[in-house]
Formats: sequence, C-alpha cells, structure tokens
Amino acid sequence: MIKTTPRPLLVVDGDNFAHRSYHALPKTIRRKGNRGGGAIIGFSNFLLNLYANERPRAVLVGWDTPGAPTYRQKLFPDYQGGRQFDGELIEQLETLPEFVAACGFATAKAPGYEADDFLAAAVAAEEERGGQVLVATGDRDAFQLASPWTTILHPVRAGEMARIGPAEVRERYGVEPGQV
Repeated sequence: MIKTTPRPLLVVDGDNFAHRSYHALPKTIRRKGNRGGGAIIGFSNFLLNLYANERPRAVLVGWDTPGAPTYRQKLFPDYQGGRQFDGELIEQLETLPEFVAACGFATAKAPGYEADDFLAAAVAAEEERGGQVLVATGDRDAFQLASPWTTILHPVRAGEMARIGPAEVRERYGVEPGQV
C-alpha cells in the first residue's frame, strides 16, 4: 500500500499580498473604465501559482476590512494609526474576494477583524482536527503560528517563499514561536 501525505490547508493573508502586488506592479496596468488593476493581476497570479505549487486540499483567504474599526483599535486607539491607502488600491481590495470565491476558494472578511484573525482561527481549527497548515503572509507576527503542524510561507524575493517552522523562528529570533 502506498502511503500518501495528507494535503495541507492553505491560508493566505489576502491584504498583505494584494498590497505587495499593488506596490510592485506599474500603475499603468488598467482595467475597463481606466480603473487600476495591478493589485488584481499581481495577487491573482500569486494565488494561482501558490495553489499550483503547494497543491493544498483547500484554500482560505483572509481579508482586512478597511474603514471598519477593529477590536484592537477600540482597545488601542493609535493601533495602525495614520495609515492611508490609495483609492485605487481600496477599490481593488473590494474586488479581490470575488475573484477568490470564483476560483472556488473560501474567503473570510468581517467588520472588526483583520486577515490575521481569520488566519489564526483557521490554523487553530485545522490543528485541532489533526491537519497540516501552510500560512502565506509577509507579516512576521504570523511566525507565532509556526508549529509542528503549521509552516509559514514568507516571501523573500521575486516569488520565492521561505518556509518558517519553529526551528527557523528560534534561529532567527532566539525565542519560541508563541513569544513572537
């Protein structure tokens, strides 16, 4: 009998990679009505390539809700204060969850929560059921999720992703993942 490795759940920080795409691609990429398209093109290419390379059993993309105060902002009014986003980026961020759903992937977005909240909840649920998780994000705060069952996929350059587990967190920071 051939033993197969169970395919992981892939959870993606949608806002993080959409922002990266928006700033990495030329603003001359336009859609119908002369609307910006760089974040959509870049994020779409990123997500589909990641799916093809990792072959997960399922995908969840978490999103922030710009303009809706989070529980963190209620507790700490200066949390992420002063962040301003281009209108073109905001419009593309509103469109991207539809693309994700059209691909057959799950999306998570709700007022008062950030993408990080959905990623952490998905990791906890998947680990509880005994599954493996890949977390794709450029946010180092997510390193606290690294465990024997969860690997962080962290962008390093031009499409390359570093695989961060507990040993890599200890090596980089000298602390356990839960201390990040």
